[in-house]
Amino acid sequence: MALASSRRGETCAVRVLLLVNDSASSTTARTRVLIHTALSQRHDTEVAFTNRRGHAARLARGAATTGTDAVVVLGGDGTLNEAANGVAGTDCVLAALPGGSTNVFARTIGTPDDPLVATEAVLDALEADSITSAGLGRTSGRYFLFHCGMGLDAAIVERVERHPTLKRYLGHPLFLLAGIDTLLRRYDRQAGTLSVRTTAPAMASIDGCFVVVVANTDPYTFLGSRPVRIAPAATLHTGLSVVGLRSLRLADSVDVLSAVFRANGSLSDTDPNVVQRIDDVRELTVTGIRPFGHQLDGDHLGAVDELGLEWVPDVLRLAMPAVPR
Repeated sequence: MALASSRRGETCAVRVLLLVNDSASSTTARTRVLIHTALSQRHDTEVAFTNRRGHAARLARGAATTGTDAVVVLGGDGTLNEAANGVAGTDCVLAALPGGSTNVFARTIGTPDDPLVATEAVLDALEADSITSAGLGRTSGRYFLFHCGMGLDAAIVERVERHPTLKRYLGHPLFLLAGIDTLLRRYDRQAGTLSVRTTAPAMASIDGCFVVVVANTDPYTFLGSRPVRIAPAATLHTGLSVVGLRSLRLADSVDVLSAVFRANGSLSDTDPNVVQRIDDVRELTVTGIRPFGHQLDGDHLGAVDELGLEWVPDVLRLAMPAVPR
C-alpha cells in the first residue's frame, strides 16, 4: 500500500522525520531549510538534528516506534547507517538525501547528487510507493548498507577519522593520501593475516588476506564521479559478496588498481591468486592471526579477533528515488 495515495486529485500527507547531521560535509543551513520547506509543503514533517555517534539511530528508532511513516536522512553514509539500524525491521521507510562527502549508498540507489533535486525525487518516490524491501548485512548486532571492510581497508578509514575537519573539506583526496601513507608506513605488508570461511549457502574459504570486504551493494565507493567496482554481483536482493585481497606487492597492487579504475573495470581481470571473490553468501566468519580493525559503511568500529557476518533479507523498507518532476 502506498505511503501517500491520491484522493480527488490531492495527496494524502504522511508523517515524515527529516533527520539532519549539521556536521556533514555537504550540509548547509540554507539547504536544510529549503529541504524542510519542500517536505513540509506535501507532508507532516518534523526535523531533528544529530551530531554525535549513536544519536541518529536512537532518533530514527524513536520515530519508527511512534508511528512515523518515513525517516528522510540528510547526512553522510555514517548517519544513514545509524538511521537504517534504527528503522530496520519496522514498517518505517528510510529515504536518503546526499549530505556527506561521498554519499556512497545514496548514489548507489540512484539518488541525484543535488540535495534539492534529490528531495523532489524522494517525495515522488514516497507518493508513487516506490518502496523496496531491501536486504542488509549484519555483524555484531549492527546492520550495514553497502559494505564491511577489514584489514588495510579499515586501517585507512581509521586514519581518516582521526582528522574530521580535513575529512569535511578535503574528502576524496584525504582518503587517497591516507591510503598511500597507511600502505607504505603503517601496515604490515609481509603476510596476509585474515581468513574467510563461508558456511551458507555453501562452505568455501579464502586464506592469507590483507584486505577483506564484504559487500551488500556495488559499487564499493566513488572517487569523484567514478564508481569503484569490486563486487558487481552484490545487490539489495541477493546475498553478500566477499572479496579477499591476498597480495600487497607493488606489481599486484598496480594491477588491482588498474582493473578497478579503468572504464568498465572489473576485478575479474586480475590474477585469481591475488583477488578472490565469493558471491551470494548468507553466512561467513572472518578470523585473524592477530586482532584486526573493521569498519561498517565508513565508520571504524575497532579491532576484533573474529567477526561473524550474515545477510538478512527484506529487513529494510527503502525509498527508491523516482524521476523528479
